[in-house]
Parts: sequence; C-alpha cells; structure tokens
Amino acid sequence: MGMQDPHKRSLQALAHRRRLRILQPRHGLDFSSNDYLGLAESNFLRAASRAALERGVPLGAGGSRLLRGNHPEHEQLEAEASEFFGGESALFFGGGFAANTALFATLPQRADFIAFDALIHASVHDGMAMSRATHRPFAHNDPGSCDEAIAAWRREGGKGRAWIAIESLYSMDGDMAPLRDLAEVARRHDAMLVIDEAHATGAIGPEGRGLAAELEGRNNVIALHTCGKALGVSGAIITLPATQRDYMVNRARPFIYATAPSPLIAATVRAALKIIRDEPLRRLDLAARVAHAGNLLQTHCGIAPTGTHIQPIIVHRDETALQLADQLQTAGFDVRAVRPPTVPEGTSRLRISLTLNVTDNDVTRLIETLAPLLREATQ
Repeated sequence: MGMQDPHKRSLQALAHRRRLRILQPRHGLDFSSNDYLGLAESNFLRAASRAALERGVPLGAGGSRLLRGNHPEHEQLEAEASEFFGGESALFFGGGFAANTALFATLPQRADFIAFDALIHASVHDGMAMSRATHRPFAHNDPGSCDEAIAAWRREGGKGRAWIAIESLYSMDGDMAPLRDLAEVARRHDAMLVIDEAHATGAIGPEGRGLAAELEGRNNVIALHTCGKALGVSGAIITLPATQRDYMVNRARPFIYATAPSPLIAATVRAALKIIRDEPLRRLDLAARVAHAGNLLQTHCGIAPTGTHIQPIIVHRDETALQLADQLQTAGFDVRAVRPPTVPEGTSRLRISLTLNVTDNDVTRLIETLAPLLREATQ
C-alpha cells in the first residue's frame, strides 16, 4: 500500500476542521474588498490606463529593473511618490507582500534585532524568516512592551541596530497604532521604525498620505504604501532614505531577480496618486460612511465601532463565523469569515470592509440584517 500524498492528507485535515480555503466568485454588495475609495473599477482609472497605452506605455517590462525592465514610468512614479508621501526616495514593487518580504529579508543585518507587533502582516513574518537578524514580538499596540523587548535584547548583549515593525492601521482589527509613542521608542533606542501603511494609504491622513504622514522623511522611518487597496491598482511603494533604497536595489533578491512591474500599472498608480490628492471628497464620503456604520453597529448590535473603514465582528468560533457569512451572502452581502491562522485562535470573525462601492442605505440594510442573525448565533 503506497504512502498517502502528504498534501492531500493536510487538505483533508483542514477540511475536517472547516479551515479549508477555497476561491469564491464575487457575489453581492461589496463588504469584503480593500477598494476603499471605489477606484478599482472607476472610469477615471480606466481613462488613465487608456491614455497611457495611447502614449505608448507598454504592458510588460520585459525584464528585471536591473536589466532592460527599468522604464521611465517606474522612475517617474517613484519620484512622484517620494514627493507626495514625504520620503527621501521610493522603490516600486509588484505587490505589497513582495515588498514587505524583501524589506525585512534585506535591510536588517545579522547583528540587528527586529521588534514586531504581535499582529503584524504575514509578509513581515516571511521576510523575518529569511533575515539573519533576531526577531521577537511585542504586545499589540503597546509601546511599553516594544521598549522592553528592545531593552531586553540589549541586556542580553545585543550590539546591532534595533528595528520596529508595525502597521499604522491593522487589517483584521481596524485599530490604529500609537504612532507618536512608537516613534519616541524608536528615537530613544536609535531604532529604525518600519510602518506598513497598507490599509491607511489613500483613505486616511492629509491628502490621503496615510497615518504616518508627519513621520515620513525622518532618517529612521521607512513606510510601505500598497497600491492595490485604496489606490485601486496593484503594486507597492516603499519610501525610505536613499542609502537604504540603494542597498535594496543591490541586495534585495525579490527586487533584483523579479521581472519589473508593468509600466502600464506604474502609469495608472501615478494617476491614482493624483486623484487621491485632488479629490478629498472621496475620503470625506468614506469617513461619513464609517460614522454611519459605527452608529448603527452600536445601536443595533451593541458593538463598539473601530472608527475606521475596517470593522471586525468577533464571534470567536469558526462555525459561527462561517454560518453568519453564509447567511449574509445569501441575503446579498459579500461579507467573508476570517479564521485562524489569519487571526489568533479563538477570534474568528466577520471582517466588514467599508468602501465607496456601497451606499449608506446598503450599510443600513447590512447591519439591520446582521443584528438578529448575530443575536441568534451567539445567544
């Protein structure tokens, strides 16, 4: 009797625990995407892409940036992004996961230490796994815990530089980091502060520049801005000091050996940056939708709102989250269940994402539908 395929055995185990992931088609009103400003299918970005094609911008780069793949659209985007976000320089990647992985695999050195928020993105974990630096978590959004993690490493004989890895707005909890306090921890320890602005870029902050706008440009601050969420396109931009940018160009394997991102995408991201800068009403409309949803959640569900466009409904059990998601999807609302290992054990949830792809009336109907289902499922 032959050995059972280990991949099949693993999939069967996931299915038994109801944690098997499957790809689902889009269905119903959008309460699950990260297209916060409704730009992904907008006529504005369609027109920008057409205009770029008409002026000769190619779809493919044809090679890595270090070979023939470096296109003027890449360089123009990086110049405009560094000016817009306030960083000294910028580097464009094909996606946020690749950018985060490249950053943490490359910049921290062997003698260094990375203190990371316990709820940091999976891409940071993958980058740290490839890094030669020591890394340890600190309690979520707790500057004191971060400070102690670095101090403990120093007491143990740590000699290199400390790095602090955080998100400005957490993707599954919708809460914001205490950026000023963490920046002060970084200052005290002469640490590099790396801020993942993935879910804030475009949607929050002055001109849509994110929650860390006042910190960008400091010589110990690096920020990551994804282009596939509120900007509605794809890719990611790292803003960072010029020396660190040059080091990544020379040492970051996911940058060196990957075919460069599409020049057409770079051109479209340039257009998206322009629209978030020039059309503040989109952010104001999103903020109004967030306030409307928060009031209804408090009134109908007794749930304290996060005050951001990401609202988790934590129900603890996998089965409860799946049941509620199925019921809402049947009612015409695209709400997804999120379970471990994406979130910690015992915190399965619905992740409600608020975007300009829905109206206030849609939000009202969603929460009025959810409230009795939630009471029944959790009583």
